[in-house]
Amino acid sequence: MTQHRRRVIQTRSLEERMAEQATKLKEQASQLPAGAEREALLKRARIAQTGVHLSDWLRSPGQRPHE
Repeated sequence: MTQHRRRVIQTRSLEERMAEQATKLKEQASQLPAGAEREALLKRARIAQTGVHLSDWLRSPGQRPHE
């Protein structure tokens, strides 16, 4: 018996999805009192936002390798 891989065609870019996730996490964190759970959500939001910035930086035209 073989398993078939579930294929998903993304309609939005990775950057858009990460930015949306960061926004949602920040909103969730703003509704929580100060504490470990809130800090964990904020950390995940920062990581997602950093991913967006890194992806944008890597795609920028100034970062092409020299040939």
